[in-house]
Amino acid sequence: MSNVAKSTLWIMVGTMLSKVLGFFREIVLANFYGTSSHADVFLVTLNIPGLIIAVIGSVVATIYIPKYIEIKENLGENEALKFTNNMLNICAVMAIIIAIFGLIFTKEFIDILAGGFEGEKFNTAVTFTKIMMPGVLFLSVSKLLSSYLQANDSFTVPALIGTPYNIIIIISIVISAFTDFRFLAIGAVIAMASQMIFQIPFAFKKSYKYSKYFNLKDKHIKELSILVLPMLISSSISQLNIAVDRALATTLGDGPVSALNFASRLNDFVMALFVASIITVIYPKLSKLSNSDDKEGFRNTIVKTSNSIILIVLPIAVGAIVLAEPVVRILFQRGQFDVESTHMTAVALRLYSIGLIAVAVRDVLNRIFYSLSDTKTPMINGSIALIINIILNFALINVIGYAGLALSTSISSILTVILLFISLKRKQGYFGGDKIIKTGLKSLIASIIMGVATVVSYTNLYSIIGSSKIEEIIAVSISVLIGALIYALLIVILKVDEVNLAMDIIKKAKNKIIKNKR
Repeated sequence: MSNVAKSTLWIMVGTMLSKVLGFFREIVLANFYGTSSHADVFLVTLNIPGLIIAVIGSVVATIYIPKYIEIKENLGENEALKFTNNMLNICAVMAIIIAIFGLIFTKEFIDILAGGFEGEKFNTAVTFTKIMMPGVLFLSVSKLLSSYLQANDSFTVPALIGTPYNIIIIISIVISAFTDFRFLAIGAVIAMASQMIFQIPFAFKKSYKYSKYFNLKDKHIKELSILVLPMLISSSISQLNIAVDRALATTLGDGPVSALNFASRLNDFVMALFVASIITVIYPKLSKLSNSDDKEGFRNTIVKTSNSIILIVLPIAVGAIVLAEPVVRILFQRGQFDVESTHMTAVALRLYSIGLIAVAVRDVLNRIFYSLSDTKTPMINGSIALIINIILNFALINVIGYAGLALSTSISSILTVILLFISLKRKQGYFGGDKIIKTGLKSLIASIIMGVATVVSYTNLYSIIGSSKIEEIIAVSISVLIGALIYALLIVILKVDEVNLAMDIIKKAKNKIIKNKR
């Protein structure tokens, strides 16, 4: 197994553990709070520090890793460590300034991000945000430590940081349900701090040494400053999309915010487990190939990465569309999460899943441009997508309510991917786009047939086995297994290149084992 495959596998294992706990967290939250106003307040305010760091953190991670690798290879480890500490201290100072700004203008934040909150709901959101705002500092430092570890080929630890975070949030939900609702906010800050604390000893094991070096005029920082603004705008656009969706959802009464959140969490699980795991390992490799001007290697990596993600994510998206209702019912329907909550969340899940493959491929394409030191293209295309998303939001919310917010997200994501592919073609010339389209079409055909087989299997099994929770789990599990087997068989029959390559590797390994036994 190659180093890339091993690293990806370990990231997937770590991410799986974190995300399973994350799912359990959502189940516990759904059980105690359902799609109530309390759940809406917690989810909106919890995402405020997350939105801020998603903007700053993604920029830091994206510009830091290739620059760190470049400095380490050309100037040595000491200079790379000096650069790391400068970045960390700059990020920490920025985070403190943002946190202070957030504490001063909390009401204005809530007015913008949750315009539909009124009275006690609004006041509670303000209190929660004030308590959580210091978490911006913890998340900022945590993000840079993750990037440092990844740049030094340590991928498992960053993938595991969600574990302590989710455990603490789960404990906080349970305690708050029996004591004071505000304990949720306190627990959230502690959970954010745990992500930073968890990584510190592992960073030291990778030769990290902290220093107070802080220099905005440092030559490396100056070089990065050219890239930062477009990337910051691009990242802000992505988070602004989320913020606009949530703000509009708060105007629709109690429930839509939570329903959209639970649905997006299911898609986030797929993104984090498969897409983020692959991108985390591939991005440093793309940066190295770009720096060494290895065009053929760069092109092959684009094709293999894109095709791998398509082959994994597309059938999952189709599966989520056809099995949305039973999946949501199994995972969340208990306690305060009733039948209506299940229906609302399932509708959102179906519509989000339409654009799941586009979101996955978009993240890959953005990293490709960043590895080429091109931050303007993702920014421009992201801006166009934001405008489309906002227009569609206002157009569809009046027709199909909260469901329009999910559908708008999917449509704008699909259009963004088309624009990014066109831009990549103009920038790189031939990059293997025909191979990606070919694999995509084969995967789509196989996924549609799989989807039909899965829903037919589930419908028949559900009527035969019964409708209790355990019986429904059995029906869904068998249906998914049947669908997966059909999909695997079809992509072999359709002779997908990546599958043929995998089959050849298995055959060679098998022949080698037989030869050694002789």
